[in-house]
Amino acid sequence: MADPKQPLAGVKIVELGSLIAGPFCTRLMADFGAEVTKIEPPEGDPLRRWRRLHQGTSLWWYVQSRGKRCITLNLKLDADRQRARELCAGADIVVENFRPGVMEKLGLGWDTLSALNPRLVMVRISGFGQSGPYRDLPGFGAVGESMGGLRYVTGFADRPPVRTGVSIGDSIAALYAVMGALMALRQVEVNGGRGQIVDVALYEAVFAMMESLVPEFDHDGFIRERSGNIMPGITPSNTHTTADGRHITIGANGDAIFVRLMRAIGRHDLAAAPDLADNAGRDARRDEIYAVIDQWVGRHSHDEVMAALKQAEVPASKVYSVADMLADPHFHAREMFIPLTLPDGKVIRMPGIVPKLVG
Repeated sequence: MADPKQPLAGVKIVELGSLIAGPFCTRLMADFGAEVTKIEPPEGDPLRRWRRLHQGTSLWWYVQSRGKRCITLNLKLDADRQRARELCAGADIVVENFRPGVMEKLGLGWDTLSALNPRLVMVRISGFGQSGPYRDLPGFGAVGESMGGLRYVTGFADRPPVRTGVSIGDSIAALYAVMGALMALRQVEVNGGRGQIVDVALYEAVFAMMESLVPEFDHDGFIRERSGNIMPGITPSNTHTTADGRHITIGANGDAIFVRLMRAIGRHDLAAAPDLADNAGRDARRDEIYAVIDQWVGRHSHDEVMAALKQAEVPASKVYSVADMLADPHFHAREMFIPLTLPDGKVIRMPGIVPKLVG
């Protein structure tokens, strides 16, 4: 039973679609009490068989589908399409991530569903959006990351663009989809408005995160290129390797923080240098500064580096593996692991709920 104290308790959501962006969107809302009904085809969501499995079912699927009620409908059949329409008619939000036009072919398009339920919010996640010349093209998260600009700036300058380690394009789109769904729902509930479509394109979700790429180019033709682990134009912020082979990210790009870091590593001359007192001056001597930090970190162990940086109040972290996360007391104090009992009784841990609502 849903906890009536949860902020989305009583909100009814129907999920259509599969894999990542749509199901992640509804999982986030289920985490906060929404009643999510996931409609799967007879063969199941393909995510059930992706990556590492437990007795034939993906461990990722258990994370993605937590808190949901899953039912099977064959949308090729008239009776099952009618059942889907009935579920959508009784919902507050419908989330789908088919290619544009598929829902209409199934008799589940916006015109049909909004006529049945004028207050309905319909979240539509697709590669390129519900309009425009690319509307009908297939598009996954990898394509959105490429077209949206993320892959172009990810990696090192002397190598081809690389993928981030997770399906970040789908995940960003899911976050925008949740935000759009809740804004549209508020309009219905508070302002007495009708429901509406929330149109989320994967490439636009990524593009929206690309900081100052557009004005930098529009201003003087500057194209930001791949810069490895540094933050271009912001110094120093980089990843360094310790004497015992551990990787540590140090963010000392604030003026006062830079001074504290230089003093901590014994470079009082750089701490007092007038031309390094602001970011512009430091960025002009970026290579020199990074070489100095590299040399200092490379002479010390991970524990020695972290202790010195903590003492100097310089933001830093080792680059965590999942094993590091599970061993870290802060993750546990913040309840970032929650237990899941699998069908055979085995208990595993999955990621905790974000954000934390306090009060």
